[in-house]
Amino acid sequence: MKSDLPDDVPKTPAMTAADEGARLATMSETPRQPPGREQTAPRHYVFDGNQTEAARLAAGLHVVATPIGNLGDITLRALATLAGADLIACEDTRVTRKLLDRYAIATPLTPYHDHNAAQARPALLRRLADGAAIALVSDAGTPLISDPGFKLVRAAHDAGHTVTTLPGASSLLAALAVAGLPTDQFLFAGFLPPKAAARRSRIAELGRIPATLVLFETGPRLAATLTDLAAGLGPREATVCRELTKLHEEVRRGDLETLSQNCAGSELRGEIVVVIGPPAAPVEVSAADADALLRQALARVSLKDAVGEVAEATGLPRRELYQRALALAKEADHGAPR
Repeated sequence: MKSDLPDDVPKTPAMTAADEGARLATMSETPRQPPGREQTAPRHYVFDGNQTEAARLAAGLHVVATPIGNLGDITLRALATLAGADLIACEDTRVTRKLLDRYAIATPLTPYHDHNAAQARPALLRRLADGAAIALVSDAGTPLISDPGFKLVRAAHDAGHTVTTLPGASSLLAALAVAGLPTDQFLFAGFLPPKAAARRSRIAELGRIPATLVLFETGPRLAATLTDLAAGLGPREATVCRELTKLHEEVRRGDLETLSQNCAGSELRGEIVVVIGPPAAPVEVSAADADALLRQALARVSLKDAVGEVAEATGLPRRELYQRALALAKEADHGAPR
């Protein structure tokens, strides 16, 4: 997920994917020092006012989690890794530069994101083949969560390079920890589709999963999403987490309908994670009860609609209900006056 840029960070024109790819390719083809020795600046970081020398990092790809908002949430191992790497591949160099400046790290940066990944990836793989140590970071949190990093990690594995992970901050886990909802089973579903019809269809699919759901959402779409979640999932408990670890952190808890009403007509800003409790355990329905429900439904609607209605209410298999509805319909026909 991306962090908001501060007002004092200059907004430089974005390079095109082709420009970035060409720059990386040129960089990889120009004469270099022995593998991994390109960085001439001192390898160190400053933490709590103390400068610490960082040893050169072992060759390979190092996947580094970075803070999701509060820059104090960086780990000491991550600092040593970022300082000891030959190159840092990041989503937005301006965002990562802010982190590096905080800890006086001089490692060079190169962009790697959705728009340039296809061009940038081969150049990064060539650097790895030359023995470089590359750190991969996202703008915030753990790489590979809603970013293109997995393709680089897969390609590095396929090429036989060492891939190392450095765990740390994650908005997904931070939201789960603060939500007060079951965590024994959960599904991370990323962002729901932006268009209403596709979003409602996806919500219907997710509604059948017996686990806590974790979603990312944007401020402008949050109210519409909560409305669709309330309509599609019913009165489930949920938590809306906004700007976790940041100055304006906010956690709202309640059922989906209440949260939907609270957010109606307002547009929240910042990074948002929605955590939704699992569906209630299905209630055991006896054969007699199912028959009674089918008879009531058959008196009002068609056989097909009756089966769908009872299946939705009880969770019983449609095929089983369909066979039973056919039998009940025949019984009703035989018992009807001639």
